[in-house]
Amino acid sequence: MTLESNKTLGGVGALLVVIGFLGFFGSGYAGLLILVGAILTLIALKGFSDHYNEGDIFNNALYSLVTAIVGVVAFIATIIIMVIQTVLTGFTWTDPMAIQQYFMEHMTDLWSIIATLIIAFVVLFVFFIVTAIFARKSLSLLSAKTGEKIFETAGLLWLIGAVLTIIAVGLILIWVAWILIAVGFFSIKTQAAQQPLSTPQPPQPPP
Repeated sequence: MTLESNKTLGGVGALLVVIGFLGFFGSGYAGLLILVGAILTLIALKGFSDHYNEGDIFNNALYSLVTAIVGVVAFIATIIIMVIQTVLTGFTWTDPMAIQQYFMEHMTDLWSIIATLIIAFVVLFVFFIVTAIFARKSLSLLSAKTGEKIFETAGLLWLIGAVLTIIAVGLILIWVAWILIAVGFFSIKTQAAQQPLSTPQPPQPPP
């Protein structure tokens, strides 16, 4: 793949993630759109990594994606297990009176559910932080190699957003970070980037 195609692929992938974030709460396909966009961005970063002979651009991005997937899967699995255990006790979610009576008679179960939810969200929060750390490393290297400082800004904004995911504003910052990533890819000057960074040669003595 050429540098131009990697640039386009990365920009399109980042835009898919941005669009997926917008529809995350309204469409069942939003999560798939985010995943596809992230994979396309990862492929583009592999191209840049090979071009600049800087493996950590791709490696850190790969670690970031894998960490995010593991964190989300672990969170969903914890919630599903909790729901299954609750259902097996004969709990009825559709009857408000039954819910009230159940928790009045089983306070231990209530605290167990609350504790499980807290642990699940804490684990997800930690994975978000680790994901952002790897992503920032990848974007910082990409910024240094391409000269596009917007990647550095996006990485920092992503990390701040991950820390603030404990409140809603954190997700907004991560979404804005992906917008900056898309802008960064489309702003890469292909002609200037065609030559990887190299050590300048000393001047030759006159004949």
